[in-house]
Amino acid sequence: MAITLPPLPYENTALEPYISALTLEYHYGKHHNTYVVNLNNLIKDTALESKSLEMLILLTADDATKSSVFNNAAQVWNHTFYWNSLSPNGGGVPNGAIASMIDESFGSYENFTKLFKEAALGQFGSGWAWLIQEKGKLSILKTSNADTPIAQGLMPLLCIDVWEHAYYLDYKNARAEYVDKVIGHLLNWEFANKNLEE
Repeated sequence: MAITLPPLPYENTALEPYISALTLEYHYGKHHNTYVVNLNNLIKDTALESKSLEMLILLTADDATKSSVFNNAAQVWNHTFYWNSLSPNGGGVPNGAIASMIDESFGSYENFTKLFKEAALGQFGSGWAWLIQEKGKLSILKTSNADTPIAQGLMPLLCIDVWEHAYYLDYKNARAEYVDKVIGHLLNWEFANKNLEE
């Protein structure tokens, strides 16, 4: 069962002016696709070839001999989750169950955005900032490189990719400006609510 590159949930131009079509062309079309190609090459003709993406992550997360499989599988999964964490109609104050949980867990939406931005900016080097649900409450997590909450048995609700290739064509080294734009204009609260329901 080959791992495939899922289609983007919107057109290449849909996130402009905050994330350009050029960034999506490289980030999705080159980086994300390369992880898919690498992963399929790594698992071909092995016992892992028939496993789902999630199972590949779980089976290789703590196995140093399979770190290449883990890194590529997790990056395929993380990127797919990231594209869905963004929406052309996103950003701003959330509604529904996620809004109530943000108030309960962080005190206010404003405090959540402050903490989420701090996590995204505080991730040294490449990685991710995540909004997760843990034991009925929301919390914020940052992970390095390809690490992903599902490898730790945690439930992600939204994420921001803070690898340089996510923003460098549009923002150069201004990670803070990129993070502000994603939080303010692109976070997909409908996706977060759907993840809460599931």
